Amino acid sequence: MREPAALDDPTPFGAAPTERVRQFVASVVIPAEKELDAGGPAAAEALADMRTRARSEGLWALPLPVELGGGGLPFAAYARLAEAEGASDHGPAALGSAPLLDVCMLSRHATDRVRDAYLRPLVAGTMRTCYAMTEPDAPGTEPLLTSTIATRTPDGGWRVSGRKWFVSGAARADLVTVLARTGGAPGDRDGLSLLLVPTDAPGFRVVRELPVLGATGQYEIEFDGVVVPDDHLVGPESDALTIAGERLAIGRTLRCLRWLGQAQRAFDLMCDRAVTRRGSRGPLADHQLVQQHVFNALLALRTTRPLVHEAAALVAAGRDARTEVGLAKVAGARMLQQVADAAIQVFGAAGLGPDTPLPALFRGGRAARILDGPDELHVTSVARRVLRDRAEEAATRG
Repeated sequence: MREPAALDDPTPFGAAPTERVRQFVASVVIPAEKELDAGGPAAAEALADMRTRARSEGLWALPLPVELGGGGLPFAAYARLAEAEGASDHGPAALGSAPLLDVCMLSRHATDRVRDAYLRPLVAGTMRTCYAMTEPDAPGTEPLLTSTIATRTPDGGWRVSGRKWFVSGAARADLVTVLARTGGAPGDRDGLSLLLVPTDAPGFRVVRELPVLGATGQYEIEFDGVVVPDDHLVGPESDALTIAGERLAIGRTLRCLRWLGQAQRAFDLMCDRAVTRRGSRGPLADHQLVQQHVFNALLALRTTRPLVHEAAALVAAGRDARTEVGLAKVAGARMLQQVADAAIQVFGAAGLGPDTPLPALFRGGRAARILDGPDELHVTSVARRVLRDRAEEAATRG
């Protein structure tokens, strides 16, 4: 994948190894995507081999803390190579950065015993986590309606009961962070807490897989009176929304960065197809309508990239980035779908089949407009915030 040289600009940490990551994903991860997508023992073995190679090349867990076995790359610097890493859905797992959100969350908010027990295995890649927030009977945009409950046990632990769905990677996870109500009733702002639940605990069950436009990886899960120790409460009781807000800001920004990498991949495939595919009237690249597809896709990429990196810079600085993250999330999801759609159009029937990654890239872009907050949520929240701020400014001037 070819990207602007600015992504390799030096940072205070040193030159981000963007090109090395790009080459690793292109030469090691992407050729094995079909095998990795299929799952099973062969996929697990292939992933293990990739991780061994990533460690040997000094590319393992670059954004994770050095003291835990990672590369120690600050988020601001990691953002510059996350595009290259994310060109394949399997890139973060192969390169060890997949647990970044959980490591950040547990490092900041978990108890000492939980940090000691889980952080090193997470960074080493020997333990996997997932995050369970959305429920089948409540809109994912309204966490206040959470009905999963956690009640105190006689010995001071927690008993968790409820269902969650659209949980990524739940079938392979060792731990799940679950949003549960420890007080109040559905609709109350107070009483929402986060609990870390081992998936081998009695009462935890994967109910079913939920294919997303035919793709695997999402699941519905059940907690049937699962008991966890008191020290598996993440952060203070009733503080889930604050912690989830931190997590969402980082998570949405990361996804946007990875969508840029995937869109760049689709764009490169489209351009290569245009200059190499010939018809009776010459190469596709000579057709004005193909040139229009290329122009519009490039425009979408070039206008979205600054939005995403602005959001990443604010998140890295610990500043309020709600508006910028909302803009980046909507723009990034639309951009990925647009660029992948244009590439499919240039490929023709071949773009619909199994010989290119374009169907998966298009599917990812379409799903991105709903998962992790639908477009409508971000449009509304950003517009309300902007208009509220403007009204306050007007009142101050008046």
